[in-house]
Amino acid sequence: MTVILTTDRLVLRGFTADDVDRLTQLDADPAVMRHLTGGIATPRAVVEREVLPRLLGYQERHGAPLGYAAAEERAGGAFVGWFEFRPVDEDRPLDEVELGYRLHRRAWGRGYATEGARALLRLGFEELGVRRVTATTMAVNTRSRRVLEKAGLRHVRTFHPDWPDPIEGSEHGEVEYALEAADRPRASARSDGASGILGA
Repeated sequence: MTVILTTDRLVLRGFTADDVDRLTQLDADPAVMRHLTGGIATPRAVVEREVLPRLLGYQERHGAPLGYAAAEERAGGAFVGWFEFRPVDEDRPLDEVELGYRLHRRAWGRGYATEGARALLRLGFEELGVRRVTATTMAVNTRSRRVLEKAGLRHVRTFHPDWPDPIEGSEHGEVEYALEAADRPRASARSDGASGILGA
């Protein structure tokens, strides 16, 4: 198992072929998928054939922490979801990175998303030299928007994609958040609890 980083309560690690069932269970919760597919689950066959190979592909091309990371609780090792820290342009991976996350409902409201996001931002800006981090979500997804704001990202714009199969709330558009390296002062002490990076 490749450990990407640890925080006070989380371990972010690389995905493996053994994560098919974990990802399938995550995407089976209608509440988790509400702002992604309108609550429709991702079939196991799709996870195995398309989703997991895509996640593993980013790891192989860029190496940790760029790509996707499985998130587990340090106490007990329970799988709680994943974080995304993916280059927008693969030819210039550090110019702009997209931040994202998908967590089990049982992990909501515990500060895990903010904790993991802050740790990835610190790693990206201070150790990798990432220039800009962006994130998008539905305008009506207030829970996710609060996480981005707590992590330090700022609302940049609201836009209205032409979705082929719009879901409830899509009429209000999508929102983009961003943070530039130049706008993020280097912290003298870690505020995210990150205690280890790129360990094996």
